Amino acid sequence: MPENRSESRSEHRAESDRRTITLAVAIVPALSPDPAPDPIVWFAGGPGDDAIGEAQLAVDGGLNRDRDVIFMSQRGTYTADPALTCPVIDRFTARAVGLVYDAPSTGRLHVKATRACRNQLADRGVDLSAYNGTESAADYADLRVALGIPQWNVYGISYGTDLALIYLREHPEGIRSVGIDGILPPSLAGPAMTWSSAKQGFDSLFSTCAQQPACAQRYPDLEKTFTGLVRKLEADPVTTYVTVPSRDEPVKVVLDGGTLVNWLTSATHVAPGVPRSIDELAHGNPQRIAEQWAGGKVSPQAIGRIAHGLAYGVFCSEWVPYEDPSAVLRAGRRAFPAYPRSVLAQAPQLPFLADDCQAWDIPKAPASVREVTRSEVPTLAMSAGFDAQTGASNGAYVARTLPNATTVTVPYVAHVAFAASPCAQSIVVSFFDHPHAPDTGCLAGLQPPQFEIGPPAAP
Repeated sequence: MPENRSESRSEHRAESDRRTITLAVAIVPALSPDPAPDPIVWFAGGPGDDAIGEAQLAVDGGLNRDRDVIFMSQRGTYTADPALTCPVIDRFTARAVGLVYDAPSTGRLHVKATRACRNQLADRGVDLSAYNGTESAADYADLRVALGIPQWNVYGISYGTDLALIYLREHPEGIRSVGIDGILPPSLAGPAMTWSSAKQGFDSLFSTCAQQPACAQRYPDLEKTFTGLVRKLEADPVTTYVTVPSRDEPVKVVLDGGTLVNWLTSATHVAPGVPRSIDELAHGNPQRIAEQWAGGKVSPQAIGRIAHGLAYGVFCSEWVPYEDPSAVLRAGRRAFPAYPRSVLAQAPQLPFLADDCQAWDIPKAPASVREVTRSEVPTLAMSAGFDAQTGASNGAYVARTLPNATTVTVPYVAHVAFAASPCAQSIVVSFFDHPHAPDTGCLAGLQPPQFEIGPPAAP
């Protein structure tokens, strides 16, 4: 059974007379009767996900085989106090599946929800400038000392890799090794880089289909078909209604070019069905894509899960201020020159973020937050071949200044390889046992997915 406790910290270290915050801590014991003395601390993704909620993922992947695993809620997340969740944003996200994704009117509503969130948190007395990667990294440094741990290992997923690299740079004491999976380098983090990541994930999936005879024959020129749909739907969106398990009434869904790109960014997680879904849409049946797009967003479980106060604290102090306003469009044109301008103007996963950050109105972080991390600490830089959210090239990028890094790309799985690949899980566990020489032999035996082959479309 996990051991549970909490840690209290100043909300803002620069102003020690201000109020304190409380962060939940859970420790899952090692399965081994003779565990290693150096535990693993888990850094959750997001930004805004809660580590406590990801404990089962770590356990299912065998991370606690030989070591205790420590989970602490990042400041602002839902098991912390205060919790900076904003149902007003979650409800807008659910409503937005029925709106044109990148329309200016949608953007205005997006920013309206963001401003409402900000005002609600500010009215509660929250210091919005105190929720960011720099403060979170210091929280973990404090935790190691509070628990009396001389040395531990770090494992970060998705946004947790950004945080892990900041932590390694700012608080290297007591770190034995670092694993990062689904890599988001602090020096690159921002809306513009999402286009390169999308390109890498899309290309990998499309080429895997093209190399599989049955898929290539049934769905020829899949990339061309997809690009054509992005252009067609951006000019003439399709509206449909779908039934999802969490709603009694049908849900209105609008599919335009921006929606389609953002759907595929996440749909690489269900790669075997992607070619069939694209083909069905091309032949006038939008149901599969619409159901996938709406399902998670309109679920009651999506309300109050993300700490938007932490997310915007990171976005608006550490990312957006360090990116040229025109960078998103330029990056989009490099990656997808055939996509319409209106699609390329909004970064995948992060639409209207510059406008959101104007509404959030917090100070810019010191420039040091964008520095590359240089360290001799052994590091596992793990990426996924189908990752359209944090491209696989980020692994080689961070390894340039981490001379003891092992760079691994696990093919045929999407963002956060550990979550879906037994091979990735075995590599991670091996890494913490042997940080300079993890066993990556399982990679040689991995096979591509068998793509769904649907019946031919009616003439």
